[in-house]
Amino acid sequence: MKNIMGAHALLVSLLLTSLTGCGMTDTTDSDDLPSAGTSTSLSAADRAEKVSSEILDLIGIKGKASDTGPGVSECGGRDPEKYFQIFHPWSFTPASPGELDGVMERLKGELPKHAWKVVEYGPNTSKNKSIELTADNDKKKHSVKIAHFAKGESPSLNLMVVSGCYQVPDGEKVDRF
Repeated sequence: MKNIMGAHALLVSLLLTSLTGCGMTDTTDSDDLPSAGTSTSLSAADRAEKVSSEILDLIGIKGKASDTGPGVSECGGRDPEKYFQIFHPWSFTPASPGELDGVMERLKGELPKHAWKVVEYGPNTSKNKSIELTADNDKKKHSVKIAHFAKGESPSLNLMVVSGCYQVPDGEKVDRF
């Protein structure tokens, strides 16, 4: 369990960092996170969950997705009272371990058919050389990082969906959760 929590924390920090400069457009400065438009935190979180659900459908095998909800984080150096981004970490465990064989290669081919651009794919630097995939969706203003943990008792996918930078509507505040 400790390794899974550590993996989630690592994925959060890596994905939040790697989103800067990703393929999503509409930035005001090359060092800024891409703009995702105007929204309340709750509406943006609902969109992130919908994106996660669409990715779950693309995984296309029976299993169990974790029931973790989205969170809210700051947008780099922008005013934290007006700007935020959403992150949604979750995992997927198949009904039987062998079902994940080939799933990353399949996702690499399937995601682009659904407006995702795969920007990184291959083994990570861990001793297990877990396969990782990072993809951006310019239309949805989201990025996803998927890691396939094939070794161990229960092989799984760990996913992190992250939005671009939202601005709250005038008169609203960022709700943190």
